[in-house]
Amino acid sequence: MTRLKANGIELAWDSFGSALAEPIVLIAGLGSQMIRWTVPFCTALAARGYRVIRFDLRDTGQSTYFDHYPAPDFAVLTAELRAGRQPPLAYTLEDTAADVVGLLDALGIARAHIVGRSMGGMIAQLLASLYPERVLSLTSIMSSSGNPALPAAAPEVMALMTRPAPDPRLDEDGFVAHGLAFARRIAGTGSPFNVEQHEILLREECRRGRSAGGFARQIAAIAACGDRTPGLASITAPALVIHGADDPVFLPACGEDTARAIPGARYMLLAGMGHDLPPALYETVIEAIASNCQGPG
Repeated sequence: MTRLKANGIELAWDSFGSALAEPIVLIAGLGSQMIRWTVPFCTALAARGYRVIRFDLRDTGQSTYFDHYPAPDFAVLTAELRAGRQPPLAYTLEDTAADVVGLLDALGIARAHIVGRSMGGMIAQLLASLYPERVLSLTSIMSSSGNPALPAAAPEVMALMTRPAPDPRLDEDGFVAHGLAFARRIAGTGSPFNVEQHEILLREECRRGRSAGGFARQIAAIAACGDRTPGLASITAPALVIHGADDPVFLPACGEDTARAIPGARYMLLAGMGHDLPPALYETVIEAIASNCQGPG
């Protein structure tokens, strides 16, 4: 893992495969670190002949934190958005898309295949619509278009996701228990829930570092981004939308809507997949990504 300067901040990153191979950039989800794209997944994808790059989003892992900004006031945020005004934010989701462009620039990469999961899928969508000249293909996994007409997650799922986590510096076991409870709730039915693997991942995230308010600032950026549907209509890159039939965070209708909004997009609904990417699905998802990277035909 190394760090580089991109878009005025520092991003932690690493890569798998030959530096001369066609690049695939993997974008992680809300509040999660690049290691959620596991080494076995990245290695298997790189074995298809690609340079696979993963990185920590701003406010996560070992990239730049924005803790000098106060925690978002969600009551003010909601009121400003309802009034049609831009609320005060530490950064926008568009800023995170510009970070990826900065990452590509710093690595001397003109164009790349872009793959994002959950919030990372939103960022990938923005990249493909705002920077079409930099995107070879788009894969959006377990994400949404931001269409306000789409069904929302169940209140108990949202409550689990947004309840404050214990500070891992003071209570690592409590932080891990908090993460395990949410991971178990959003997991699909197609694979047994592997407590040990999830705990190892959560403890590794504790060791790598955690921004105190990064999760809330990222939620605020998502909320302020709004409906991306108009931008999705302008995407010209080959696009693939992958979604889990058991996803309780973004219901399958969210994936269907995203695919409908992108001209020519392929939609893949995976039985037994929730808002997660278990090892049992690695080969299926990798095969689909590689096929999309090769373009239509």
